[in-house]
Amino acid sequence: MTKKLFWDDAYIKEFDAKILSVDGNQVVLDQTAFNPRGGGLVGDIGTLGNVKVLDTIKGANDSIVHVVESAAALSSGSSVHGNLDWDRRHRIMRMHTCAHLLSSIFNKETGALITGNQIEPDKSRIDFSLENFDREKMLLHCKQANEAIAKNPKVKTYFMQKEEAMKIPGIIKLAAAAPPDVKELRIVEIEGYDIQADGGVHVKELGEITRIDPSKFENKGKSNRRLYFTIP
Repeated sequence: MTKKLFWDDAYIKEFDAKILSVDGNQVVLDQTAFNPRGGGLVGDIGTLGNVKVLDTIKGANDSIVHVVESAAALSSGSSVHGNLDWDRRHRIMRMHTCAHLLSSIFNKETGALITGNQIEPDKSRIDFSLENFDREKMLLHCKQANEAIAKNPKVKTYFMQKEEAMKIPGIIKLAAAAPPDVKELRIVEIEGYDIQADGGVHVKELGEITRIDPSKFENKGKSNRRLYFTIP
């Protein structure tokens, strides 16, 4: 099991840790600020000592695996200093919170659920379960999201008993997802706008996003509409 430092503070840029195992080019630490790939988010990159981290993925037994360029200089039982590629990571955080805000507004206005998503530093996309391909309405919902960003509400993360969390309407907005088999769910709340179960990294205030720039809309099938967006 790897302690998730980013759950305590998503703004940690560097940290010290103990190496638990090295297997080829895959390194597991006792704790890390690197967020692993999953849920549509790309994994963090950066360095462990002088070694490049090329990707971060989920491992067995709730571990987090750092995929490195070469593990020759790393050994099990030793200590190592980790550094995130912070500019990239902060853009991912901003993009991810964008996705939550957009999914909440689309859900509130149309009842749409998320059928797919890909959150990357430069361009992201969300697929919605929408019957009609109405570009003007989708643009309107993006405008509503930017109006929310301008108000700069707080973004909070906390844990809640799963039984209680599942009573909250809209706590799960993924069309084909069931909540994990755990006693507690990690909650991400945009005050006044959204509350979702989520394990990823987010900004503290919506204003950090600056604005959402919708770049493309696509019709992806009978009831699937895709929105591409970016941020400054």
